[in-house]
Amino acid sequence: MYTRGLLSKTSTTALNDVSLKLDESEPTILTVAGESGSGKTTLAMLMLGFIAPSSGQILYKGQDISRLRGADRMTFRREVQAVFQDPFAVFNPFYTVDHLLTVPIQRFKLAKSKREARDKMEEALTAVGLRPEDILGRFPHQLSGGQRQRINVARALLLRPRLLIADEPVSMVDASLRANILETLRSLQKNYGVSIVYITHDLTTAYHIAKSIVVLYRGAVMEAGDVDTVIKRPQHPYTQLLIDSIPWPDLSRRWGETDIKAREAEHQEITTGCKFYPRCPFAMEKCTVAPPLFQLGTHQAASCYLQDQHPTIPSEHLWKLLPV
Repeated sequence: MYTRGLLSKTSTTALNDVSLKLDESEPTILTVAGESGSGKTTLAMLMLGFIAPSSGQILYKGQDISRLRGADRMTFRREVQAVFQDPFAVFNPFYTVDHLLTVPIQRFKLAKSKREARDKMEEALTAVGLRPEDILGRFPHQLSGGQRQRINVARALLLRPRLLIADEPVSMVDASLRANILETLRSLQKNYGVSIVYITHDLTTAYHIAKSIVVLYRGAVMEAGDVDTVIKRPQHPYTQLLIDSIPWPDLSRRWGETDIKAREAEHQEITTGCKFYPRCPFAMEKCTVAPPLFQLGTHQAASCYLQDQHPTIPSEHLWKLLPV
């Protein structure tokens, strides 16, 4: 939770009852999607151990990451890496690319000589589709945004991570480069056995890269499951609105013309019930009580009373519906 205003007693829950699990033996790509303020980046910060949860736990290999010390903490820091939204902020303009790649090698003692360190940097750059001879020795301003973002991926790859948190990794690069970066991430998952949590507001890229998806709204899970099923047959009104907001190559259809219309949001803060209640065109009286997750199929669940003819599933079992 965070408090708004120095003297205010009002608090907002950034994430509420979100439970995920990734199996180390089955590397996968999981998308966490939602609009700004949905809790996506808060989830990333929690998973990386940058902030502590006010309730619940973040476990890595069965251990609470807030209690890791010494060698165990170093192992966690090496095996759980991140690629952030801004490919510019990571770089110090006074250092060459070599510096960004050398620091983790030295910090985690990954090489015994300069030659070995150089080989590891070249290998990582090649793995993300860059030519080392074109990159090493250059300053950040001499590189494109797409190159810088792939260098960030290469930096993470140097450490041979088991989990990569990619927070909006393509939102600040040209559209022509997004496919290259997404393909790089997919190659890492396939060739290096890295599980990836891909955080985005863009359902188009989510559909192309991920196997499973969790849709968040104001800190709560609206819908989750197999990405193909959720994108093509969304069952929660919020997911339907997100899908309908995607522009289609149809000149006879105006952008923003949707089959369902969201209500104007009410001004009061909703502390109980469905988080989407103030905007939902299908809102009912019982929506003032938070709905459970209803299991709609083998790989799909939605938190909506429109689906109450289906059996419920505990939130801590949500991960069982996510394909790998």
